[in-house]
This record gives sequence, C-alpha cells and structure tokens, in this order.
Amino acid sequence: MDVYKTHGAFSWSELMTSDPAAATAFYSALFGWTVQTSDMGTGPYHMVKLGDTAVGGVMGMPPDAPPMPPHWGCYVTVDSVDDTLAKCAALGGKTLVPAMDVPGVGRMAVIQDPQGAVLNVMAYSSS
Repeated sequence: MDVYKTHGAFSWSELMTSDPAAATAFYSALFGWTVQTSDMGTGPYHMVKLGDTAVGGVMGMPPDAPPMPPHWGCYVTVDSVDDTLAKCAALGGKTLVPAMDVPGVGRMAVIQDPQGAVLNVMAYSSS
C-alpha cells in the first residue's frame, strides 16, 4: 500500500513547536532520525527521515498563530480535499483551515470532528 495514494491512510506526522532546533535534536537522538531542512516559503521546514524514508516534519509555530503548546499533527490521505470537506460538514464536522495548495506537495486542509478532535487531510500531488 502506498500511503501517499491510498484514500484513508495515515501518511504524515508533523510537529509544530516553539523551538524546532531543540525538537529535531531531541527526536534525532531518541529515534535515530536524520534531518533535511528546506525553506517552504514560510520559513524553515525540517523533514525527518529514518534511513532514506521521510517519516514526518518539524516546523516552527506560525507567527500569527494563537498561543498553543507544541503538538504533533497527523495527516490522512484523501482523493479530494474539497470533497472531503463537503462530506465532513455533512457528517457534522467543521473545516478549521480551508483547503490550500502546498507547492510541490499537494492540497491540504484541517478538519475537526463533532467531538472536537482535529486532523489534517492531504491530497498529494502525483509528481
């Protein structure tokens, strides 16, 4: 199964933190991850890898984000972000962050289920 192409598969984990350098140092020592840093246009993004496989990312808190503690977020692959948002609303959920394109990655959004749990959804680009 290719988690980047399979609707409903958990595909990525991402840490938002106030200190990405400290976090990448901690998790690299803990799990043996290597880190590849690039600029995603909004600041440094630290892709973490286990061997040659990218398994997640670490990023700083956006400057305009409301106060919140550092946290891990999960992504679930979907065939269509827009269709998923419509179905989420029909099932009583909410869209917290509207669909947006992530250059070179795909299209994503953030949803909340009726009980309040938050989840990222992503339709990956085929490139």
